[in-house]
Parts: sequence; C-alpha cells; structure tokens
Amino acid sequence: MRASLIQIAVNEDESVDSRRRRVAALVREQSGADLVVLPELWTTGAFAYEEFGREGEPLEGPTYEVMAKAASDAGVWLHAGSIPERDPEGPLYNTSLVFSPSGELAAAYRKIHRFGFDKGEAVLMGAGRDLVTVRLPGTTLGMATCYDLRFPELFRGLVAAGAETLVIPAGWPERRRAHWTLLARARAVENQAFVLACGTAGTHAGVPQAGHSIVVDPWGEVLAEAGADEEVLTVEFDPAKVATTREQFPALKDRVLGLEPPRR
Repeated sequence: MRASLIQIAVNEDESVDSRRRRVAALVREQSGADLVVLPELWTTGAFAYEEFGREGEPLEGPTYEVMAKAASDAGVWLHAGSIPERDPEGPLYNTSLVFSPSGELAAAYRKIHRFGFDKGEAVLMGAGRDLVTVRLPGTTLGMATCYDLRFPELFRGLVAAGAETLVIPAGWPERRRAHWTLLARARAVENQAFVLACGTAGTHAGVPQAGHSIVVDPWGEVLAEAGADEEVLTVEFDPAKVATTREQFPALKDRVLGLEPPRR
C-alpha cells in the first residue's frame, strides 16, 4: 500500500478558500497512491479558536464538496483530515472525513477527546462518542484525532473493532514534539498496528506547529518522518505485516483488563 501524508502549512496570510483549492490540487497530485491523509483542522488551524465559529460548516459543506471531488479526480482513498463541523441541531464538532476513490463519504469521526483543559476546543466543541473504523482494500483504518493520541484505551477499542492501520490527523504544537513521536510509536507497538500520523506545519494563532508527520510499523520502527515545513511524506508499507506481527508475538491475546465487566 502506498500512502501520502500531506503536511499542510497553515498560516494566517492565506484565506480558507484559497487553502481549500491549494490542498485539493495537492491531493490530485497524489494520483497513484492508495491512501492520502491530511491534518487536523487544516482549514482554520487547530489553535485558531476564534475561527471555529466563523468557519464552522455543515458536514456536507464546502470542504466536503472540494475534498470529495479531489478524491474522485485522483482516484484515491482520502482521509481529508478534520473540519469544524456545525451540527444544525447542536454544537460544533471536530470531525474527520474519509472519502472513497469514487468521492463517496466512507466514514466520519467526531473527535472524542477535546484539548484545552476547560478552555479552547474543550469548551467550543462537543465531544464525539463513537469509535469509527473503515474498511479499505487490504486494511481496516481506525480513526483518531490529535489529542486522542494520549488515550490508549481508545486505540484498544479500535483494535477490538478490527483496526489494523491507525490514522491520526493532528495540529500538534512544536513545544511537545517529543511526545508526538513517542506516543505514535507507543500506539503502534502496543496495538501491533501501523500508525499514520499527519500533522500541520506553520503557525496557528501564534502557536508554532510540530510538523514531523510520521509512519510507524507494528514493531515500532519509523518507516518515514517529515521535517518541520510543508511537504508530502510518501511511504509504501505492507498491511499484511500486522497479521504476521500479531502471530509471531501474540501479546494482544494476553489482554485481561477491559475485556470483561469488573467483578463486584
């Protein structure tokens, strides 16, 4: 499988509409890839809290339309990162979208763990509740977003639901970049899964971004890692390695906690 992670630079001097068009062109350039991945909240910037309300859009809004067409034009599975989704009957959500090569919506995931410690995203957006997986030819994706990376129980749930490749769009700050790479490798090792973690470059509302999108195999080996600036990180990996790893070192079969209701 060939995957391209597009590490988008999100800067204040570029309008949202211009960025949508630019990113759509980048997606189209990845024709020949099996999977393309974009970062979290790349339309606004993950730390540009004041933009969430102004740029909030319905699920099938302008980003949906542009990304669906880009996926179809390129003939790729597209994890289009996340958008500030405005539910007509509720709050905003940090919602990730996956499109098939025909441009159909294959999955949508509302971020469960909201960052901010009672401010920012944590109060401006609602929390998702559902674990989401989507079947691609050759592998099953498990969906998570940025701050979710710090909560291993989410990924255990995704693996229990059949996930073999964990895809994590993010807007991760530079000052905690060491955590980003450490946690991406930890999630791969403990779940014996591939991790595709795609971050942003640039600066969101004065917060420098980590960049360093990363692809990790089920043994925790880094297959590819980006730098700090905008770039397309392309890597080829064999999804069958998940099954062979789990057979050769069957640690997941020894799980005890979380598999049964607690005893009273």
